[in-house]
Amino acid sequence: MMLARNAESLYWIGRYVERADDMARLLDVAIHQLLEDTSADVDGAVRMVIAVLGLEVPDTDEPLDVWALTEHVAYAKGSAGSVVDLIRAARENARGAREVTSSEMWECLNTTYNGLAEAERRGRRLGPHEFLSYVKNRAAMFAGLADATMSHDDGYRYLLLGRSVERVDMTIRMLLSRANDTINSPAWVNVLVSAGAHDTYLRTYRGLLDAENIVQFMLLDRLFPRSVFHALRVAEQNLAEIEKRPSRVGEQAEALLILGRARSSLEFLEPGRLLEGLQERLLDLQDTCRAVNEAVTAQYFHVSPYVSWADARVSDGEDHFIEESEL
Repeated sequence: MMLARNAESLYWIGRYVERADDMARLLDVAIHQLLEDTSADVDGAVRMVIAVLGLEVPDTDEPLDVWALTEHVAYAKGSAGSVVDLIRAARENARGAREVTSSEMWECLNTTYNGLAEAERRGRRLGPHEFLSYVKNRAAMFAGLADATMSHDDGYRYLLLGRSVERVDMTIRMLLSRANDTINSPAWVNVLVSAGAHDTYLRTYRGLLDAENIVQFMLLDRLFPRSVFHALRVAEQNLAEIEKRPSRVGEQAEALLILGRARSSLEFLEPGRLLEGLQERLLDLQDTCRAVNEAVTAQYFHVSPYVSWADARVSDGEDHFIEESEL
């Protein structure tokens, strides 16, 4: 049986690397759009991107530009949740779980972290795309190494569980960034580009770029790995393998029930009406991610504190023994 601390480390490595990758993707597309569109409200768009990513919007009356966005989301070392901070957190978790990860996985995260400073210098000199491409490429390398060099046991399943839960959350954030756009807005394409789904979508829908189809693809597609449905199903399958509790009445762990309900709610959606109440549906799915995280943490990572039994006593010098709890 895997130690709770190792399971928790693997789960959070999966989440941190996936979040760094997806933030780099979303930020890369947002910066490109803002630099290309001279009529855009840059300050409003920057604040919206920061809010969608779940980061604290800078408390300033000064207008924010793409460089402030990059500084805050990508480079900030003291900002919890920045890309640099996420890579650091993944590396620290890997350092504490060396016995359950491969040396190649550790070397990948360690080298990635150590290369951030140089990637940042290139980004400041040549443009943010240099830094963000570095993060995306290293995240892809880590995912490949995990798949190829780690036993596909419970440890690997915790890693995939974390990655999948984070992928659901980040895909929802990509969709939320466009949820208030009109159905004819060309900006819907940015969701596909952010998720690396543009080419696959065009092949699936024969080149027809339509908001309804884009939402359907990113929410419901059974085959694309970054769709919400696919990520929920991967999370559910891996958690079921971890659980492995036979039950004659179908009793399941709370996290598994939450994932199953979310997956079922998408499975029976009417495809032609996805844009109706889209924002509310996305926020409900985001609440599901938080609930799954809390349930997984409570069930698998928080173990009972050490109990001092009756024979764990110390002498008071007069052949009397005092329980440690009384000291």
